[in-house]
Amino acid sequence: MFENYYAVIMAGGSGTRLWPLSRRNRPKQSIIIKGNRTLFQNAVDRLEGLFPLEHILVVTVSEQVAYLSEECPDIPQENFIIEPMPRGTASVAALAAVAVKHLDPQGTMAILTADHLINNQAHLQQLLRVAYDVAQGGFLVTIGITPDYPATGFGYIQKGAEIGTFEGLPYFDVARFKEKPDLNHAQKMILDGEHVWNSGMFIWQTETILKEIQVQMPGLFEKINQIDQDWMTDDRKSTLQSIWLSIHPQTIDYGIMEHAEKAAVIPSLDLGWFDVGSWESIFDALDADPDGNILMRGESIRFDTHGTLICEDSADRMIVTMGVEDLIIIDSGNVLFVCDRKQAQSVRDLVAHLKKIGREDYL
Repeated sequence: MFENYYAVIMAGGSGTRLWPLSRRNRPKQSIIIKGNRTLFQNAVDRLEGLFPLEHILVVTVSEQVAYLSEECPDIPQENFIIEPMPRGTASVAALAAVAVKHLDPQGTMAILTADHLINNQAHLQQLLRVAYDVAQGGFLVTIGITPDYPATGFGYIQKGAEIGTFEGLPYFDVARFKEKPDLNHAQKMILDGEHVWNSGMFIWQTETILKEIQVQMPGLFEKINQIDQDWMTDDRKSTLQSIWLSIHPQTIDYGIMEHAEKAAVIPSLDLGWFDVGSWESIFDALDADPDGNILMRGESIRFDTHGTLICEDSADRMIVTMGVEDLIIIDSGNVLFVCDRKQAQSVRDLVAHLKKIGREDYL
């Protein structure tokens, strides 16, 4: 049933909000958050049994191909699609659709990411099977995360009318995409039962998404069409390089999904989904001790310590804390990073400052 199904893993991000663990020579998707597998390896592992490795494509930047290929050497080298530089997820979706179309004109693709933790692999694959079935009706499908608290860091999707069910899971029209809310609005959306978090996972037929891009983003479609024409020729790389820089950055959500006539959402049940985009998000994704502390890895002794994240990732040494709370402590070898949890969202600004003062050797 799924011989025309392809997974596209977006794995080109730099992950500056997880500095100093995430660096240029070890981007976010190549770090270990939990267990002994990197985020990228986990993203591939959880597709096993549904997608053969030759049906897994990876969109990334040239600097990261070697790392990712080494982590998952069984993915064919030709399945790594090089994005010359970041231009937003809408362009990634368009580029991947061209790649899948040339592999299989009847292809259906699932756009997934390499920076999520998902604990319930079986349910993810169920959702992807349902999404495949819904996509055959010409829908642009997204997976919604059933919220368990009023998050202000995620976008929301408002469910419309129920369209149908598959494998016992209902799916709905998308009534509206909503930006990250303030706490008051998030609390209301949790209570009304009509809203789910936007997971950033999308499923559609390649033919459907390319037609939608032509309608919603004609400028992008024109440029992608030029790349498409040279995809199977020796000019692919030069055409991609020359055209890509002129693409206006845009997200899938704003550029395509918000105005699509046939958009559907499948709410998850118990996916165990976490978007680990910042140090603060790690507190949600990993189990804490009775004092609210999280030890990602390494050895530590904690006296009178509360609500603190500790990661010793450099050498054989111990981190000892006493009389502190609500800190983030990351020892990554040549950088010891200590941060108040309330400042965790400002790490990106710190990275920009290091670049500004010429200390790129620490990036």
